[in-house]
Amino acid sequence: MSSTFIFLILVFQLLFASQPCHRILTTAAGGKWKLLQKSIGVSAMHMQLLRNDRVVMFDTTRFGASNLSLPNGKCLKNDCTAHSVEYNVLSNKFRPLTVQNDTWCSSGAIMPDGNFLQTGGSVEGGRSVRLITPCNNNSCDWQEFPNGLAAPRWYASNHILPDGRQIIVGGRGQFNYEFIPKNVAANTFNLPFLSETNDRGVENNLYPFTFLNVDGNLFIFANNRAILLDYANNKVVKTYPAIPGGDPRSYPSTGSAVLLPLKNLKAAAIQAEVLVCGGAPKGSFQQSLRNNFLPALNTCARITITDPNPQWVMETMPMARVMGDMKLLPNGQVLLINGASSGSAGWEQGRDPVLSPVLYRPDNAVGSRFETQNPTTIPRMYHSTATLLRDGRVLVGGSNPHAFYTFTRVLFPTELSLEAFSPDYLDASFDDIRPTIVAPKLKAAVRYRKKITIQVKISGTVVENMISVNLVSPTFTTHSFSMNQRLLALGNDKVTVLGNSMYKIDATMPSSGNIAPSGFYLLFVVHQDIPSQAIWVKLH
Repeated sequence: MSSTFIFLILVFQLLFASQPCHRILTTAAGGKWKLLQKSIGVSAMHMQLLRNDRVVMFDTTRFGASNLSLPNGKCLKNDCTAHSVEYNVLSNKFRPLTVQNDTWCSSGAIMPDGNFLQTGGSVEGGRSVRLITPCNNNSCDWQEFPNGLAAPRWYASNHILPDGRQIIVGGRGQFNYEFIPKNVAANTFNLPFLSETNDRGVENNLYPFTFLNVDGNLFIFANNRAILLDYANNKVVKTYPAIPGGDPRSYPSTGSAVLLPLKNLKAAAIQAEVLVCGGAPKGSFQQSLRNNFLPALNTCARITITDPNPQWVMETMPMARVMGDMKLLPNGQVLLINGASSGSAGWEQGRDPVLSPVLYRPDNAVGSRFETQNPTTIPRMYHSTATLLRDGRVLVGGSNPHAFYTFTRVLFPTELSLEAFSPDYLDASFDDIRPTIVAPKLKAAVRYRKKITIQVKISGTVVENMISVNLVSPTFTTHSFSMNQRLLALGNDKVTVLGNSMYKIDATMPSSGNIAPSGFYLLFVVHQDIPSQAIWVKLH
């Protein structure tokens, strides 16, 4: 968001405060909500799960003081408050971190060694690279490298590549991409697709939806179009049709997207599908600036990106949604959560919060894939986030549609709370068929193409052909896009009965980094759609 809109918010706040706030309460089916923290002091604009079950969250250093002081009277460039926190999932406690160069609307991913490498932001943070090495003694903090990027990256998207580098795609005014760490020169590579999808006056090419295809090329979606990029040779190898209807789906007409679970990984040709849901009709951004909030899009578009002649298949959601998040759950279902049903991303430009999540079951027939879930009571609007935890819950935080931390005289006050959404699969009624992983313990090392043997306990009746070992990558989430999100359904090679409700499950790891880039994954055993608690594995 440009500095112009920071000024506009000061004018708009009083106008907006007088308008009614409509919340979308829908027929509910399942799931439970729990408030974890009333306030962590920092609004969670960005969220990343680490390999030690800590979640790093951060906002921007440009919005003035947060509600969390730095320890021992420490001060940063602009104030003496924290703009980043580390949340300990297991203890439900948090501590301040000391990010300095501005992280506003930045990007990042977990590197193969498990360290969190984070890039870009606004103004002085635009070319910054930041690093956190996870620790268990509360001593780790941000390390910052102010000139680590070749170009300033604001609203860019990152993805881990098979060789372990991150590719950083686009950003405001950047119709190109680059790599980090650098292995040659600090160059950028032109990508005309990003300028072609840049509407005049509205940059619907920001935070492009980026996924690694199973052939090693990169699927990149912006506005309503997509390409397949051979990034090694800077060549577009496939151009996909536009989504029917022509409406934009990426920032600020913010929908969301996932690469659906990759299955049948031993097949000669692995199928890959992308699902794009929600967004805002063309013109919504400009209309919202005029205090006219158009209804959000209520459709999803699904495409098999590996098909020789791919076509989008349209589906209708139970409700319209803009600024929603899409999270892959351990059983392969997709959770749509957060957002609004009218308006656009931007300062005070969304209306009518959608409080009810929706489940999407990709293996069901068209027309029977969506199921509305129980609502929260907390609107999660612009700058809200969500991430999957090792125990199967979804952590939800953020929402700050203002240039500063504002708690009064606005429709949607700055939100400092953390909640957890527990899908129905965590209900105690499923405990008899829920697997409990006995071995390996919390962390394990696994290799490509090699077998892993997992011992589980299942007290109830076991259906062997309904057991799968699933790997889920930890994602970097901001602005309705979870970067590097991936689920590998390994299935099972063999289930052996050991007695006393104990079973041995053999599964084979993916064949290459094209299928699953090396690094840390959450390994779940799923039985009849009911997942275990995960263990961390390092794939290499």
